[in-house]
Formats: sequence, C-alpha cells, structure tokens
Amino acid sequence: MAPNEIGRHWRSILDTLSDGVAIIDPSGQVLMVNQAMCRLTGYEDWELVGQACTVFNCDACARTRRPQRGGWCELFSGEQPENREISCRLIRKDGTYMPALKVAALLRDGDGRLLGAVETVTDLSAISRRDQKINELSHQLAGEDGFMGMVGQSEAMRRVYHLVEKAAQGQAPVLIHGESGTGKELVARAIHDLGERHEGPYVVFNCAALSESLFESELFGHVKGAFTGAHRHRAGRLESAHGGDFFMDEIGELPVSSQVKLLRVLEEKHFERVGDQRTLFVDVRFIAATNRDLGAMLQAGQFREDLYFRLNVIPIHLPPLRQRKEDIPALVEHFLARLRRRTSKDIAGVSRQVMERLTAYHWPGNVRELRTCLEYAFVLADRGLIELDQLPPHLDGRAVAPAQAAPAPSPTALEHRHTPEDESQRRELAEALRAAGGNQTKAAKLLGVSRATVYNRMNRLGIELKKSVRD
Repeated sequence: MAPNEIGRHWRSILDTLSDGVAIIDPSGQVLMVNQAMCRLTGYEDWELVGQACTVFNCDACARTRRPQRGGWCELFSGEQPENREISCRLIRKDGTYMPALKVAALLRDGDGRLLGAVETVTDLSAISRRDQKINELSHQLAGEDGFMGMVGQSEAMRRVYHLVEKAAQGQAPVLIHGESGTGKELVARAIHDLGERHEGPYVVFNCAALSESLFESELFGHVKGAFTGAHRHRAGRLESAHGGDFFMDEIGELPVSSQVKLLRVLEEKHFERVGDQRTLFVDVRFIAATNRDLGAMLQAGQFREDLYFRLNVIPIHLPPLRQRKEDIPALVEHFLARLRRRTSKDIAGVSRQVMERLTAYHWPGNVRELRTCLEYAFVLADRGLIELDQLPPHLDGRAVAPAQAAPAPSPTALEHRHTPEDESQRRELAEALRAAGGNQTKAAKLLGVSRATVYNRMNRLGIELKKSVRD
C-alpha cells in the first residue's frame, strides 16, 4: 500500500488502537477522538469533538495552564518540551475516576508551523487493581496458621470462629466488639476472605485517625479545587471499596456530625465527592469495629441510634485475653514460630516460670501486648528457652494482679465516669502508660490505638500521667 493510500485510512488505523487518542488544535478544541477514547471516558464521539479539551477533567493538566493566556496549556507556549508524559486522573462521564498515563506531543507541518497536539491516554485501572490484589495476597500470607490468622481453641474463640463463618456467607453489616488488641482487624479480614466479595477490594478506614474536617474528603474523595490544597482529583476510600468490603475501625470515635453523613451511605448507597455535584453509587459490604460501649454511648447522646442499628445487624464479641488464658500457650508458640522464621535464632520456647508469669498477667493490651512482649524477649534471648529476666520490666510480680496495676481513680475520672466500660478503659490505659514508662506513643502501640486516642482518653477519663507512672 502506497503512503498516500495509508493516509486515507488513518482514521481506521487509529480506531484499532487500545489507547485513547485525541487531536487538539492550538486553541484547545478537540478535533478528533478515536473509538478507544470514547470507550475509556464513556462519552460519545459527538460529545467530545468541538469541545474544549477540559471536558476530560484531567487534574494534572490544570497545573500546567497559564492564566495570562486564558488558562491554556503550556505545551503550546514554546517554553516547555514539545513532548511530555504525565500520570493523572480523568473523570469519566459517569463521574468515576480513571487513573491514566497521558502522553502529549505537538504536531507541525513541513514548514514547522504549529497545527495542534496529539494526546494518547492509557488506562491504568488494571495496574491499580493488580497492585491492590498483591497487597491483599501479602496480607493473607502473613496470617500463616490458626483460623484465618486467629489462634486459640478455647470455647470463647470457637464461638467467634462459628460466627465469622456465618457472617461471611451473607451481605449484612457486621459490628465487631472487643477491647484493643483482641484481634478485631483479623475478624474483619476473615469475613472478607471467606465471603462472596473476596475477589473484590478490602479497604480499611480508621475513624479515629482523622480530624472531623478531613473526614469527608478521605471517605468520599474530592475533585480538584474543592478546597485549598486539593490540587488533584482523589478517589475516596469508600469509592475504592466498590464491589468489596469496607472496614471502619474504631467507629466509636466518629463525631456525631460525621455519623450523619455515614448513615446516608449505609441506607442509600449513594454519596457525592467533596466539591462535586455528581451522585455516585457504591456497592460495598460494611464491617465496623469498636472497643467502646456503644450502648452506653447511645444513652449519653454520643452515638446515633439509627446508625447503631444499621451497623449492628450481626454483632461479634471478641473476648479479652484474660478471659481465655488457656489459649496463651498456643499463642506463645505461634508468635515464637513466626519470629524464628524471620531470624536465624534457635529459641526453643519459654521456660516454665515464664509461662506461669504470662498466664498470670492481666494483659491490658491483650494479644497485641503478648506479641510485643515476646518480640522484646526474643531480642534479648540468644538460644534455648526465654527466661524471666528477658521479659519486659513491667512483667514482674507487682504487675500481675490487676487491682495492683491500676492506679486509684482521680476525682475528675470519678466525676465523669458513666459506664463500667469507661472504668475498664481507664484501668487498661493506666496499665499501658505504666508499662510504657509514661511514653504515650508506646502506650498507644500497646493498646493498638493512635497517640491522639490515648491523649483524648486521658483527658476524658481524668488520668494524670505522673500519677499513673508513679503508682
């Protein structure tokens, strides 16, 4: 075929490409798009041709437009390279985001006169899904044994396993109750892995990790320019969970004003991004977890009743470690086996005295604290059995009895104490602060919460740092 004949078939050639192609004139008007561009963006050909190229809603392009030239692109200014490659997000016609790789190049005739530009768009959605699946598989491999990563054959844990299997078979929301460090995250993950949505995404959203002002943007996402600092489009965590499971950890820390916004999604499965008027549909299964007494919070007006009943369709309660001490030997072996696989140390186990100490201790940080305790001892031990002097300093005889470990409540704590759950949290937080030598960051790690949560609980429960460490 002669070159001039190829020129007559250029449109058919472009339509065979899997990447989107657009031809744009120097004024920014779309002159032509191929079929792939229509398929990727959801627009028809006639909806794009003749429009300004801003119709694609590319967040990265906005940063290269020159206000003094009417907001048009620097690609045509002659001050930038004539070819460029950028990663960006486009907004499709239905309002969903598409991660993309866009390559733009100027077009000139034989005399060097500027004719326009050609842009190719590669959809990166499949790569994003692949990366997410790799992360999920890595997480699954980390929980090597036990029931979906959970260890223990006590009667209480067997009831938990049974409930998890039943809950995974349906689509109803699940509310997981339990103290910090009992394994609520493992239960949520097990429900996802055993459920019908296991091939879909699994997204974790920590309700205590964000300020109220950032809640909407993080949960629902935002469009470029929605607020100061919103330089690019961003998909919210909820949107990222479409087709899968959405796990809301520490739901009891969510402010009441944010609870209203979450309730609408639970009831209607619709939401809008911050700064956008498009209403989007999301298909997710909701799983929530808390270490708070939500029943008491309802009475105190700190948690919405309608949200509570929408979440608490299938309640699962995780027992604290002190109520299933028969599982401690199995947990010890489980954690030591993992440590042996990571290192070359030949640590056979723990001595009889150490096992007695571990089973006598109150474990305010539950299974998470037991794991960190063994990691500490594993570092000190060289070979053979772990001995008493290799345990963390707070695991001595005075720390065994829970009544001795907890400091006397301050007048402020007594004045504001509403529930037995508050008293339990006060005692466990005081124990963690003592174990951490007053370091709030280390105490937060022991309890499995954020440092901000530790600080807020100290204020709410009237815990004085110096007194907690001294007592």
